[in-house]
Amino acid sequence: MTRPVKARIDTRALRQNYRLACGITPGSRNIAVVKANAYGHGAAIIARALDDLVPAFAVAGVDEALELRDAGIRKPVLLLEGPITPDEVGIAQEQDFWLMVCCREQVEMVCRADIRSPVTVWLKIDSGMHRLGVTENEFHTSLAALSESANTLPGMTLCTHLADAHNVSGQETAAQVGFFQRLVSGLDNPLSIANSAGILHWPATHGAWNRPGLMLYGASPFPQPQENAERLEPVMTLQSAVIGVRKIDAGESVGYGSRWIAQRPSTIATVGVGYGDGYPRSAVDGTPVLLNGSRARLAGSVSMDMITVDVTDLDEVNIGDPVELWGKSLLLGEVAQYAGTISHELVTRVSVRVPRVRYSG
Repeated sequence: MTRPVKARIDTRALRQNYRLACGITPGSRNIAVVKANAYGHGAAIIARALDDLVPAFAVAGVDEALELRDAGIRKPVLLLEGPITPDEVGIAQEQDFWLMVCCREQVEMVCRADIRSPVTVWLKIDSGMHRLGVTENEFHTSLAALSESANTLPGMTLCTHLADAHNVSGQETAAQVGFFQRLVSGLDNPLSIANSAGILHWPATHGAWNRPGLMLYGASPFPQPQENAERLEPVMTLQSAVIGVRKIDAGESVGYGSRWIAQRPSTIATVGVGYGDGYPRSAVDGTPVLLNGSRARLAGSVSMDMITVDVTDLDEVNIGDPVELWGKSLLLGEVAQYAGTISHELVTRVSVRVPRVRYSG
């Protein structure tokens, strides 16, 4: 018998979330970001489910893009980290990958490449994230070099990335947008600024191209309720089942390190999921799970293959009873808060040993 843990992937919800992005940004085109195995959801599953809706996909690098080609995806794929080695410019030309050019060295890679036909290039500008992107001083020379190169197609998109768009009351996003717009003023190139948070909350970031990522998977990028984010539908439901039930006396401990100690006679259910499956070891006692649709609380340290849950106050619990770790009824963001992390990390952590089961809800 196989282990009961699985990740159920709702492609109807996925498509609805993409349509929401398009509805919020009617003057834009939206690239579906499917890097990191589509945020842990399964890149092939997600790309195939969106293929008829999207103009292009985006991934981190060449290896992820080639996986999409192996899965039968023929739409353009934007490499968000650009070419890492010179030979990747040639691979991009052969495979119709678009290159995000993020520094002077990548500008030189593109311009010097020995390729048969030109490639689509996006030029990334550092507007305040200070991670990747050409600086203000480098921008005009980089733009001129790429525009004059026979290796690039016309109509280069100018792009930047938002550092603080999840903070709806902060000033950083407005400052970044203002810097970017001043730098590109007078140019007629297509622009791309918005990530998921930008799409959902910051209309000034909506450009010719947007890059929805987390929102496609039904999770909010905001730490507080936000009107558009409330319309998202969770795509992944991580679920498992009870594999053991036992009663313990007051004063007895549960799990490694004896972290949780019963304050009363208690019933403990063991669930077949652990950090080897991607469930966060950082989850604290009291982290919620849904057992038979009712809330129960984590009791004790997360093990590699199992967690233990206090079910003392629930009705009868039996081996095989279903458990939802996050999903439709227990939102990813709530679990992330208990684990001291963000929704992005939880879903991208889900292990390859967890089957992804596609369905259309």
